[in-house]
Amino acid sequence: MAEHNELGKLGEEMAVAYLQKNGYTILDANWTFQKAEVDIIAQKEQILAIIEVKTRSSLEFGLPQDFVKPKKIQLLVKAIDNYVSIKNLDLEVRFDIIAIHKEGKSFVIEHLIDAFYHF
Repeated sequence: MAEHNELGKLGEEMAVAYLQKNGYTILDANWTFQKAEVDIIAQKEQILAIIEVKTRSSLEFGLPQDFVKPKKIQLLVKAIDNYVSIKNLDLEVRFDIIAIHKEGKSFVIEHLIDAFYHF
């Protein structure tokens, strides 16, 4: 596996642990619909949190969250519309980003709540 894939997998594992520690229930991970892959679908109370995880080894090329592009947002929205429909969920949907970057030998995790809006 390429190093960036391993870093991405590690980032998703850290994000799941972070979310669970903060009271979220993980409903799905790496859920796919058509061309979209949703990293994490979690629930906390009456909120369905759709989490895009971005992990970077450094901030040299920009913040991790800067790599969530409009096309990706469009795909996520379409996928989650389908997810909510097939699961028959009646929850408030929120799109979050968990941005992780390496700092020295450890990682910094930033949870951006309501990071973008669906349109």
